[in-house]
Amino acid sequence: TDPQGQEFSRRLPAPDFAQIMAASNFKQRTRMSLLYYHAERRHYAVIGTANKNEHALGFFVKYGDGGVDVQPIAHLFKTQVFQLAKYLDVPPEIQQRTPTTDTYPGGSTQEEFFFRLPFDVLDAIWLGLERNRSVEEIARALDLTTDQVARVIADIRRKQRTTDYLRALPLALE
Repeated sequence: TDPQGQEFSRRLPAPDFAQIMAASNFKQRTRMSLLYYHAERRHYAVIGTANKNEHALGFFVKYGDGGVDVQPIAHLFKTQVFQLAKYLDVPPEIQQRTPTTDTYPGGSTQEEFFFRLPFDVLDAIWLGLERNRSVEEIARALDLTTDQVARVIADIRRKQRTTDYLRALPLALE
């Protein structure tokens, strides 16, 4: 948005994008360092909050919000986390808060920034994929086209493949 309030968009040059990513990752790593500082003082573990969508698709910072001792909900889809929060009677103001990146100004949601579609749709397609359902079967169940489902599945697989390094242990040179 310019000073007159008009919105515009343009592709960032690669060096500018790299600078923004480095700064945002630094924020996440600094936060994690503080958490570990306080955890070690109290002999606590650092508990992660990444759900399956974030962990398996690489929506976290290595040694930042991904650097934890335990990931108790990394096996749950985002929609399952919402269901669990309701079951546990988490206060409504927390349950209803829109998940954001918490990194960039402007309040973009995780759906807008990374996942690109509503969590209920993503999770349903992904569940169908995990249960070895055909693209046609998933599309029919969700009232989507096979092309839409195939694109989501390709995106899931691409994100998993291109972010494998985030979940990998450091290389040990011997």
